[in-house]
Amino acid sequence: MPAALEPLPTTLDYAALDAEALKERILRRKAELNAVILGHNYQRIEIQEVSDYLGDSLGLSQEAAATDADVIVFCGVHFMAETAKVLSPEKTVLMPDLRAGCPMADFVTGEALRRLKEQHPDAAVVAYVNSTAEVKALSDICCTSSNAVEVVESIPRDRPIIFVPDRNLARYVEERTGRDNIIAWDGYCYVHDDLVLDELARARAAHPEARVVVHPEARKDLLDEADFVTSTSGMVRLAEEHDALIIGTERGLVDRLKQRFPHKTLIPLSGAAICGNMKMNTLAKLAWCLDHEEHRVELDEEVRAGAERALRAMLELSGGWRSATEEEEALELAGVRPRGCGCA
Repeated sequence: MPAALEPLPTTLDYAALDAEALKERILRRKAELNAVILGHNYQRIEIQEVSDYLGDSLGLSQEAAATDADVIVFCGVHFMAETAKVLSPEKTVLMPDLRAGCPMADFVTGEALRRLKEQHPDAAVVAYVNSTAEVKALSDICCTSSNAVEVVESIPRDRPIIFVPDRNLARYVEERTGRDNIIAWDGYCYVHDDLVLDELARARAAHPEARVVVHPEARKDLLDEADFVTSTSGMVRLAEEHDALIIGTERGLVDRLKQRFPHKTLIPLSGAAICGNMKMNTLAKLAWCLDHEEHRVELDEEVRAGAERALRAMLELSGGWRSATEEEEALELAGVRPRGCGCA
């Protein structure tokens, strides 16, 4: 292997390098650290191209836990890196930019949830995985957008449920289960909540042959107009099955799908559906992160163990994390790199 390159002082120094020089540094340093790079579906394309695994937050954390990597670099937002640390406490977990947070996760704090639990002492707490480790640790069980209905239905119908932090997902679950005792936290994902019917009407007029798929984090009026309501992994499967889709989620996933299926009509419901927090990660910050082994994600052990308990409760209910389907594998492999941790 060529000699190691000297670290540069700041991310601005890295930003002065071209993309190929940054990629070379990233690959070299990844091998030196025995690191694995995780890229969330909503990351910039150039981040996705150097990631060892692409996908949703929980699946990525479990992929990383199953590798022999010593270091996990999570290109996503803060709660996702926390989840990686929850499931891999013995590994070093790094983030390229600590400011990459999730506004929806930030809607609920541990202290605020404690106060609500005191008001409803008999309620079970269901935490969407898009929440902080502290909030997960105060919950009975976690859920994802794809198994939220199953998780809620596992709780006795006469027991109230505090559902945090997404009001739109809570409303969707309430409608699907017919329950009237869900106490929904008033949080939301601004990317999905900002999707509007006018944009959908324009997209349908331009592409009348396309079916509409929307993420359950969107508002009810939009979900009511969709042909499909599903998670991002469900959108991957639908893109394999259909020739024309209008996709209501963050643009990063749509861009990936268009790369994988260039001859299909895959239209973002909104061109403005961009998560600025996700896009804070850049190649320059990733290279700096690896060279300086920063920023490290640390958790109090009591919080980490509590969050793991809530996550494991969900995984036990749903039969554990499943491996990717053939379609998802094909999408993951559509970039320039092989599957695997890339440590060798």
